Amino acid sequence: MRQGGFAGGMFAIYVPSPMDGDPAEVERRMDAPPYVLPLPAPVPLTTAQPMALAMAAHLMWMERASDGAFRICRTAAEIETARAEDAIAGVLHMEGAEAIDEGCDALHAFHAMGLRSLGPVWSRPTVFGEGVPFAYPSGPDHGSGLTAAGKRLVAECNALRILIDLSHLNEKGFDDVARLSDAPLVATHSNAHAVTPSSRNLTDRQLAMIRDSGGMVGLNFATVFLRADGRRDPAIGWDPVLRHLDHLIDRLGEDHVGFGSDFDGATMPQGIGDVAGLPRLLAALSAHGYDAALIRKLAWDNWLAVLRRTWGG
Repeated sequence: MRQGGFAGGMFAIYVPSPMDGDPAEVERRMDAPPYVLPLPAPVPLTTAQPMALAMAAHLMWMERASDGAFRICRTAAEIETARAEDAIAGVLHMEGAEAIDEGCDALHAFHAMGLRSLGPVWSRPTVFGEGVPFAYPSGPDHGSGLTAAGKRLVAECNALRILIDLSHLNEKGFDDVARLSDAPLVATHSNAHAVTPSSRNLTDRQLAMIRDSGGMVGLNFATVFLRADGRRDPAIGWDPVLRHLDHLIDRLGEDHVGFGSDFDGATMPQGIGDVAGLPRLLAALSAHGYDAALIRKLAWDNWLAVLRRTWGG
């Protein structure tokens, strides 16, 4: 993170699915579109909650062990202070809410631990709603909308001012959040469906709803969501990254787009590699004609602004 000039970001609690079948077969299918991967089975609360607690505790250990170099931030002011003092700012995020009970009691406990951003689903069903399968080419219209518990979750997140992450949520669930939530609509790591027709990417209709809410989209670096052919191959050059950013900025405006990464969760373009490759991305944006002010918005300012709009203060 230091090598890449990384100043802060979302640190995700993610409960993995039990492995069914051969992972190499899944990769083979994603290397040779078209494909529709079946949704993994739901993960029960009794399995997910201990894992999520352990991950939250690990983030707390990171904060203590770093001797001030890394901080869990709960407010926009704390993020600004961390940056001013050269500490990495970490926001506790949950990708898939399997660790939260239907009554949302555990949400308050995780909020007390620092949880400030939550995706109701990963790409599998939960008691709150349904995620999209990994599918190419495909739209996001798979499955039903939010359940009654999902609607309660939206209300509780609004009350606690926890950001609701729309990445991985299916189209009907997206529309339910847009109708129910009083917060900006945010997709932390999603791309443009018009450029890469993956089920995980956002349609222009969805992008317009995000724009109109004062929300934002974080660009996903995963090659399967960047490449026009939907493949995992990391040898893609900068053109797909730039095409997605150009489209997102055109549809959302330059104040509503940022970086979403998906580090440690997907195949990255060879030009980026890992977090240490962020300076190469910034150089590519500059060579493409993005000026310093726009690059600063994408890399920092827009995220801080949407968190302030969501969290207050």
